[in-house]
Amino acid sequence: MTSKLNILVTGGAGYLGSVLVDRLLGMNCVNKVYVLDNLSYKQQSFLQHYKYFHNNRFELIYADVRNSNLLKEYVSKVDVVIPLAAIVGFPACERDQSLATEINFKQITNICESLSNEQLVVYPNTNSGYGMNESQEFCTEETPLNPISHYGVTKCLAENRVLDDSNGISLRLATVFGCSPRMRLDLLVNDFVYKACTDGYIILFEHEFRRNFIHVEDVANAFKHFILDYYLYGTQFNGEAFNVGLSSANLNKLKLCEKIKEVVPDFVIRTSDFSSDPDKRDYIVSNKKLEKLGWKATRSIEDGIRELVSLYSSLKNINSNFTN
Repeated sequence: MTSKLNILVTGGAGYLGSVLVDRLLGMNCVNKVYVLDNLSYKQQSFLQHYKYFHNNRFELIYADVRNSNLLKEYVSKVDVVIPLAAIVGFPACERDQSLATEINFKQITNICESLSNEQLVVYPNTNSGYGMNESQEFCTEETPLNPISHYGVTKCLAENRVLDDSNGISLRLATVFGCSPRMRLDLLVNDFVYKACTDGYIILFEHEFRRNFIHVEDVANAFKHFILDYYLYGTQFNGEAFNVGLSSANLNKLKLCEKIKEVVPDFVIRTSDFSSDPDKRDYIVSNKKLEKLGWKATRSIEDGIRELVSLYSSLKNINSNFTN
């Protein structure tokens, strides 16, 4: 492939998208980045990226991905589609399962039905699709998916659609952490560090439940890795899934909090068996398949914790200055 790439990012103004779009615009092999987003979370931070709107390689399409005709129109303009638009997480999907199905699955079906053989989808699945794995064995890309929430079900169904019926690669993302222009506090590391900085304590239910983690900047770099590979070599990894995580960060919730306490010494951690966590995910993940291609996450969990502490402390000081 010699001509430069046109890329469509649905949900590109979100937590991951607002980091990824900036990375894409910095790639020499990219001709144009289209972002299709309805700004449902009122992402003023994304609109304040004035440099985007001075860049003729960027276009924002203010629209809903459920507009299938418009979605197909923009799919036809590009070489690569990155469908980030989603109802994310267990609680949000349980609140409106119909909406979650429309956006998390139907959107992907519409995209796949519109693709030619020369186009590529780089799909962001979640490694929460592994569900519960009480053994000490690492989940690999060969481990059967066992989603235990409507969120996980919709994402895994969409992954099947991408890998079976189109030119597609799936990145099974670990639990993401770190700062973004469109910040999310509901992600586990971001939430726990916020509690450490504001409440000073946490009560953990099912503290032995394990997850794998990854910094949002590393996720953006993983997408960049596969887009560059596609530009140089074509669709050599079509139909494959890759775990994308930080191999040193397969941690249970208690170990994560202990790492936070190393940065926030006054953080009080208590465990309790008197209640349960509705999120039952419990697994550890191997990222060796992707690492063998030469890609590896570079930002440690400790780096992310310090970054988040700095952010939350600054916001607390700013709020204090404005209210006193």
